[in-house]
Amino acid sequence: MRVAVVDGQGGGIGKHIVDKLRRAFPEKLSIVALGTNSVATSQMLKAGANEGATGENAICYNADRAEVIIGSIAILAANSMLGELTPKMAQAIGQSDAMKILLPINRAKIEVVGVSDEPLPHQIDAVINKLKEVLKG
Repeated sequence: MRVAVVDGQGGGIGKHIVDKLRRAFPEKLSIVALGTNSVATSQMLKAGANEGATGENAICYNADRAEVIIGSIAILAANSMLGELTPKMAQAIGQSDAMKILLPINRAKIEVVGVSDEPLPHQIDAVINKLKEVLKG
């Protein structure tokens, strides 16, 4: 299964996601690190992504080639991540047929009602559990 992890700025969230994905699914996944900048991509590659690409064109191109896209909810919001995530990126991710598994991190002033405010490690564990459900069918 081809899983794209999208992150920007320092790549810290993406790094943690990739690390946990790699440990939970050592052989089952092809993880593609999609960074809004080279630092984010590099961090995700160091954490164990199979391949990585950076920037608007890379994210737009790969959004349709992934079966699952993982990131914070901000990857659906134009100009989030301090403007690093462009409107074209948000549109490509949103229109992709890939399943999106999103962390409800409230940095883009998006509040998801009914979601508990868990620490990031617990949210990433929830991502792993959801992906396990998806893989089971």
